[in-house]
Amino acid sequence: MTPVTSFAGKTVALFGLGGSGLATALALKEGGARVIACDDNPAKMAEANAKGIETADLRNADWSQFSSLILSPGVPLTHPEPHWSAKLAREAGVEIIGDIELFCRERAKIAPNAPFVAITGTNGKSTTTALIAHILREAGRDVQMGGNIGTAILSLGLPADNRIHVIECSSFQIDLAPSLSPTIGVHLNLSPDHIDRHGTMELYAAIKERLVAKAGLAVIGVDDPLSRAIADSCEAKGVNVARVSVEPLGVKGVFADGETLVGVTTSDAAPIANLSGISSLRGAHNAQNAAAAVAIALALNVSPEQIRSGLHTFPGLPHRMEEVGRIGATLFINDSKATNADSTEKALKSFDDIFWILGGKAKEGGIELLTSYFSKIRKAYLIGAASDEFATTLGDDVPHVHCGTLDKAVAQAAEDAQTLGSPAVVLLSPACASYDQFPNYEMRGNHFRDLVRALPGIEAKGA
Repeated sequence: MTPVTSFAGKTVALFGLGGSGLATALALKEGGARVIACDDNPAKMAEANAKGIETADLRNADWSQFSSLILSPGVPLTHPEPHWSAKLAREAGVEIIGDIELFCRERAKIAPNAPFVAITGTNGKSTTTALIAHILREAGRDVQMGGNIGTAILSLGLPADNRIHVIECSSFQIDLAPSLSPTIGVHLNLSPDHIDRHGTMELYAAIKERLVAKAGLAVIGVDDPLSRAIADSCEAKGVNVARVSVEPLGVKGVFADGETLVGVTTSDAAPIANLSGISSLRGAHNAQNAAAAVAIALALNVSPEQIRSGLHTFPGLPHRMEEVGRIGATLFINDSKATNADSTEKALKSFDDIFWILGGKAKEGGIELLTSYFSKIRKAYLIGAASDEFATTLGDDVPHVHCGTLDKAVAQAAEDAQTLGSPAVVLLSPACASYDQFPNYEMRGNHFRDLVRALPGIEAKGA
């Protein structure tokens, strides 16, 4: 835990007692603050009480006593409209911040030079966060990894000069962290997502830019126009920028030349590592993720030899183009984390002869941007609420069948793929949220994995 001593003696309101919210309340209390917490779920309130956290209905609170409102990142700050707790805080002139901001203030107080790597982007941020943490650990560094990827930031160890915090940040978390100024800030890419929570694409991009705007080094992916604009904007303001790309670079950074990662300095360009044969980093999108990780590792004085070793031993993350197993020449891939078309595009780029399982709760735009990849798809298996909409988009270009459930889709896709008589891929990459049939993408991916591992003749990976 990182006790938040910078709030000692203060009284703070806290709304949202999920995993990170409860961890934040405990860290504040441990640091000497008085916390009055609230949640819409009475069970969460009871759980907090049992751990010694004071709770109350903040609607009836005296807001003049609060120095701050600590808001869970899952609670709307501005759009589609501010949560009632945010409205009350603003009316009382109380600042609204989140757990990332609390960490930043504590770091500034107790260890201002502690290495802090913060990673964001619409897609790929979890893989990049896990990859850089893995490379650093393999190189013998003391690494604390968390944030949006899993462990709440205040549940991690204290910031210290010999300890590196590697933290994934969502746009919601950045929006609640006005003093965010990491040692290394990483922005990977931008595509439409969470517009319901940020109002416009321009506001979404502006929030993402905040993570790198005050970084000691800004590592920025430049393979989309909005991210290129962020890199140019930061550089114009005097930020030290290293660009990453899957195209050749003529400026400082790291780029992917096919499967070779090339480092570019002001004086030369030299190959650093090769991704050939690393199944956990398959595809151009992972080449960009790996290029970002290499740029970070080099900045933290990790040797090229240690970087290469870390890349080759990286196990990958569940639900992100995860190899589940094989039946003969048929490979089964769990890409349940692909909850929008932009993310699914990465998977479709990476394979041929695809038996594609897709569907769920559709995002804005559906799968229209994927039409150029339809020639790679042997057959599509539609599940969930988006089935009719997606069937219309697939039209006569892609043979498809309405399966309804993931169980039926896996069984049919496995049978069809094995009749092909040549290498094929059964790919779960839904391009949709899971909420119509599963509580989250993890449970959807876990169910896919269980279904595949139950197939006759499966050679399961990691079972």
